[in-house]
Amino acid sequence: GAVGKSAQFPLHVWLPDAMEGPSPVSALIHAATMVTAGVYMVVRCGEIFVQSPLALAVVAAVGAVTALFAATIAVAQYDMKRILAYSTISQLGYMFLGVGVLAADSAIFHLFTHAFFKALLFLGAGSVMHAMGGIIDVRQFGGLRRILPVTFATFVIGSLALAGFPLLSGFFSKDEIIHAAFAHHPALGIIGLVTALLTAFYTFRMVFLAFSGEKRVPEGVHAHESGGWMLAPLVALAIGAIGAGYVGVHFARGGFLGFIEPHGPFHAFLAPAVEPYQATLHPHAGSEGAAAAHGGGHALMYVSMALALAGIGAAYVLYARRRDWAEAARQAMPAAH
Repeated sequence: GAVGKSAQFPLHVWLPDAMEGPSPVSALIHAATMVTAGVYMVVRCGEIFVQSPLALAVVAAVGAVTALFAATIAVAQYDMKRILAYSTISQLGYMFLGVGVLAADSAIFHLFTHAFFKALLFLGAGSVMHAMGGIIDVRQFGGLRRILPVTFATFVIGSLALAGFPLLSGFFSKDEIIHAAFAHHPALGIIGLVTALLTAFYTFRMVFLAFSGEKRVPEGVHAHESGGWMLAPLVALAIGAIGAGYVGVHFARGGFLGFIEPHGPFHAFLAPAVEPYQATLHPHAGSEGAAAAHGGGHALMYVSMALALAGIGAAYVLYARRRDWAEAARQAMPAAH
């Protein structure tokens, strides 16, 4: 049930097709709320799952495979909303991986930060679609940063957060999951890192294809920036994409769990879901903080940062500077593509 609800492999195929709906629906239901319910359900049922190491191993394996598999698909898509749909599947895989390696607080933390930047990206894609007369194929337009300056600025903020750029929201929550995965099994951690590299690459592939290069719009389209009613949510969500990660950083007690401690805004909803895992994983987590509890250390954080920057750099070279290289690679390996 959770695999179907949260579009995990092999029940992932419905989510990209659901992108045919209006962009605000995609932003809310297909990025921030409905599809995350499968993750939330498994965490709420933590008392049951922690009784079976096999069950948790299955959750972790499904999450890791889905995260990597969906990221590889996103690399070869041209429809902005489909790229973001496969990205959502991949990020949900990260959440399942976190749950499976007994880092439920990190999984819920990533669910929380992901809602901001993914809703921002879907609404940004909707703003582009609005400007392009309903066209969303990135091959049909380019150089939009000069036509849509506010959309471009907020879209880049969301993209950086998704890519795990240092000090933005996605960096903190994704890093915690990768730390916990390495502590659980190196293979899971390596899959997490490879997926992080691919995430940065496919996200900025989309950014450079749509917003860089010569100004180019489909024939007969009068391209224009969206109105204030469409831009205001983008700006609000961009602020969340920058700052949402900090709720898990500066608390003396247990990272994101500190945010949902008694009197915290989400305690009544989330603490009962997360605490069974906490007691199983590290009984004294209250005084240690999330990084220590998950076998922290800064070396892995620097590797994760370097991979995010490498993915962005590779996308810049292939899709902003030398687009002929990407096309040549596609023609040389059509079956792989």
